[in-house]
Amino acid sequence: MQRSLELLAPAGSLEKLKIALAYGADAVYLGGQEFSLRTRSQNFSMAEIREGIEYAHSLQRRVYFTLNIYAHNRDIESMPAYIEELAAMHVDAMIVSDPGVLRLVHRYAPKVAVHLSTQANTTNWESALFWQDLGVERLILARELTLSEIREIHQNASIDLEVFVHGAMCMAYSGRCLLSNFMTGRDANRGDCAQSCRWEYAVMEKLSRHNEYYPIEEDGRGTYVFNSKDLNLIRHLGALADSGVFSFKIEGRMKSIFYAATIARAYREALDAVAQGTWSDELALRLDEELGLVSHRRYTTGFLLDPSGQDAVYQESSSYIRKGQFLGRVIRQEGDQALVEVRGKFKRGQTIEIMGWRLADDQSLVVDSIEDEARLPIHFTKPNSLVWIPVTRPVQENFLVRSRI
Repeated sequence: MQRSLELLAPAGSLEKLKIALAYGADAVYLGGQEFSLRTRSQNFSMAEIREGIEYAHSLQRRVYFTLNIYAHNRDIESMPAYIEELAAMHVDAMIVSDPGVLRLVHRYAPKVAVHLSTQANTTNWESALFWQDLGVERLILARELTLSEIREIHQNASIDLEVFVHGAMCMAYSGRCLLSNFMTGRDANRGDCAQSCRWEYAVMEKLSRHNEYYPIEEDGRGTYVFNSKDLNLIRHLGALADSGVFSFKIEGRMKSIFYAATIARAYREALDAVAQGTWSDELALRLDEELGLVSHRRYTTGFLLDPSGQDAVYQESSSYIRKGQFLGRVIRQEGDQALVEVRGKFKRGQTIEIMGWRLADDQSLVVDSIEDEARLPIHFTKPNSLVWIPVTRPVQENFLVRSRI
């Protein structure tokens, strides 16, 4: 019997973990406060890791832990105990990129599955076989692969394949970049990237025209030669599945819960439609609209359809596009009113939307009254407050509230 395709979502905090699972993720990946490639996300304490794993397992979902730094000697001494503690929590897999870390995981957590990070830049089937022989159970393939290359790897290696399908891309090959470290002292390969590639650049001819700067490409807002667009493969999930991809990964551990919910739900709808044979142009357009509501750079299909990747790498601005605004999270419902934890301002008379677990559960309504937590009428909300608003259909805890811009 063929396994169901896996939707894998980021979890930068315990709240994001629960939201991602509620909105359709089959599994989440997260990092601790050590050895992770996202040192500036909230990350998880050991107690939170345990709680997150127990919560996911109670829903029959999975948790993958990132140990994907390129370790230095100073990291090795404390890593074995860390690995053993994670294994005792029954984490479902550990994501590694460093061969030395791989050896440590095999030695100190022999029953835990190992997934190879995209930072190991696996781009061919001989490499796939090499890692398979070393006991790796899944490859997170390099983003630089085309559809036909993915298919060829699947045909030659009997190992699970995972690909990134949505989110920010790095201008460096498989994310292994030295710009941040050189320019700011923050090492991207140890989880502390300053995103130097997003900055504005110009050219200077040093000898005869010192201090004269020339834009590399004329633009009123500047030149962003290293800047990349955001990946969006939602229209190509069927082709990826046919090519042998099992797990479909969303980038974004540092994004908001609004991002986690919106993107996870859209890809859940898409994967289910692919599996059920109900994918349609109408659904594609609806999901395109959903993906446009969160903060993002201009979208691209990356290298999947074009081996040059020229459409992916350069764009005229590092600014974000956003057509939706996150307003709050439902706490509970009483009668025909919902208690909402406010994250963004809204006012009486405004049209808002409440996101259900599926698109069909959404409701759009005009807020004809707002009451504060004490049930006193107010005209507008303030962030970090609790308010009561009327609802037209049943809602559940962690349904999100949004508006369109």
